[in-house]
Amino acid sequence: MLPEIVDGVIGSDTHRDTNHVEIAYPSGAVIATCSLSNDSAGHAAALAWVFEHAPGPRLVMSIEGTRSYGAGLARAAAAAGIPVIEAERPTRKARRGRGKSDPMDAHLAVLYALQLDAEKLPTPRADGDREALRILLCAREELTTTSTGQINRLKALLRDGDDADRRAARGKLTNITLAGLARRRLPREASRERAVRHAEIRRLAVAVREAGRVLKTNRAELAAIVNDVVPGLTDRRGIGPVTGAQAIVSFSHAGRCRNDAAFATLAGTSPIEASSGQTTRHRLNRGGDRALNKAIHVIANTRIRSDPATQAYVARRTAEGKSSREIRRCIKRYIARQLFRSLTAAMAPNLAASV
Repeated sequence: MLPEIVDGVIGSDTHRDTNHVEIAYPSGAVIATCSLSNDSAGHAAALAWVFEHAPGPRLVMSIEGTRSYGAGLARAAAAAGIPVIEAERPTRKARRGRGKSDPMDAHLAVLYALQLDAEKLPTPRADGDREALRILLCAREELTTTSTGQINRLKALLRDGDDADRRAARGKLTNITLAGLARRRLPREASRERAVRHAEIRRLAVAVREAGRVLKTNRAELAAIVNDVVPGLTDRRGIGPVTGAQAIVSFSHAGRCRNDAAFATLAGTSPIEASSGQTTRHRLNRGGDRALNKAIHVIANTRIRSDPATQAYVARRTAEGKSSREIRRCIKRYIARQLFRSLTAAMAPNLAASV
């Protein structure tokens, strides 16, 4: 257990403006507490305060919100050589009879760390290229959602227009079509309603074309980072820059998942037993990281459509009496195992080099 290998545990409750920090013995007895500003000066002061009150050199810091208000303190602690643990938010059961305050939340972060197995510590997700991929994926999701809405509005306006507009609405909105819509001139005798429709069609055509250009650039940036982090990952059948980036973001770093079974659970592809009576079967896990699950679903569908080995597997399992849903579950589990091994082999050396 963690208390057996450390001299002291630091707990921190983080907020927008301040961080409340507590340092305690492995027994949980409080040594000291303080509250400091949540900025670079406050982080430096917090670390100086920690080393001043530390009962020994072996320390660990438990922070609530390592990817939110605690990101700065977590980075400062890691740079100072203090291992960081991602503390879970206290449950109502843990708070029962204690109330809520910043000192109490910092103490609960300490108690959370003291209950952990030293070999299974929940470390924060990695920064660097992984964070760059996460930012690009978030931007892509926003761009895709916005562009889809703009396309739907543009087609609705074209559908209610004249014959030429209706023909454009029935076809695919290619760059040539969008460029033509953006260059159209309004007839002088046009009514006010037609003028407003014309202006809105031009605006949406320009916006959709620009969104397509930005999404193309986004995909190229994702591909460059993915190929640098895990060379050859996108060469595997069905794995593109977007799905590969999501796999790296969810995997984060070597050691976050103990084995491929833990990664499959994270991805929501681990089998859940659903047997009854004389029927023995398993179903898909509907939990886990749904973004990673979606990426694996896309990879599985691509392989089922175009990969001869996967198609042969589907035919064999169908002949054995398996349903399409059960076959897809097995394929997703295999993909999760393959991704875990590829990511671990590529990213474990980087972890060793950084240590």
